[in-house]
Amino acid sequence: MINIGILGCGRIGQVHARSLMRFDAARLVAVSDYFPESAKALASKTGAEVRETAAILTSDDIDAVIICTPTDTHFDIIQTAAKAGKAIFCEKPVDMSADRIRECMKTVETHDTKFFTAFNRRFDPNFANVQSRIAAGEIGDVEIVTILSRDPTPPPVSYIKSSGGIFRDMMIHDFDMARFLLGEEPVQVFAVGAALVDPEIGKAGDVDTAAVTLTTASGRICQISNSRRATYGYDQRIEVHGSQGMLRAENMLETTVEAATATGFQKSPALNFFLERYEAAYLNEIAHFVSAITEGTVLSPSIFDGLRAQIIADAATKSLDLGVPVAL
Repeated sequence: MINIGILGCGRIGQVHARSLMRFDAARLVAVSDYFPESAKALASKTGAEVRETAAILTSDDIDAVIICTPTDTHFDIIQTAAKAGKAIFCEKPVDMSADRIRECMKTVETHDTKFFTAFNRRFDPNFANVQSRIAAGEIGDVEIVTILSRDPTPPPVSYIKSSGGIFRDMMIHDFDMARFLLGEEPVQVFAVGAALVDPEIGKAGDVDTAAVTLTTASGRICQISNSRRATYGYDQRIEVHGSQGMLRAENMLETTVEAATATGFQKSPALNFFLERYEAAYLNEIAHFVSAITEGTVLSPSIFDGLRAQIIADAATKSLDLGVPVAL
């Protein structure tokens, strides 16, 4: 049995709490949040105790922590949790600074900490299926990866100002997915972008529409496009073309039912929110974390994967600013 504490009781903290309730090998012991009422609400639903974050990080009856707090708190929490011997599940990004992630890596390595970076999309059943079939050689050598990610609506400008920009906030998931599918590390990134959805996002110093090309040393290519607006719902698709064929994962719709009449073919709308779209992925990543801790197996993605995605995001931001490709 692994005893777990959740730090941060917002949307994603609640999702992870619900997932934990489904596993006999895990027990949610305590929760904390900057807003006491949020912690009390989650505790009442799960039977967990409400404790201060510092108490959870040092409590002898807590084996692991799930970090769902704002990004600027992650560094200190990771340092304290690792030194206290806790296993760590950390929402992305690990930190907005690659150098601070490197500092965390040193601490994690020094204390032999089990660390999981929560790039949940690796655990989406469809995306994971594509990756496993690539690894099995079904389509030969990977040549071009295409990733499309579009949100239904942009977040508030107040959020944009503290998000780190579209590459660190939104596309960072796609950078990790690119590494997951390419089978090689990107060595160059070229980014373009514009504020086409909301001019206020541009005034805040960010873009809401962006495209990135990644290349590897052998010449493999990954094309990524992001938009903060999709009038038809949440849009997440991948395609991988190889020397012997192609694998593709289509967008998820509310149902798989398709109607055909004299006026044409009609499908159901796309799922409209990331929590619905990646419900299975969130459950699968918690299952992986619990299994790895209880059985002593390897956790992946690791803190290194968090660092690599952040480095690519930083390089994409630099490429957009300079208008030239940037080496990684």
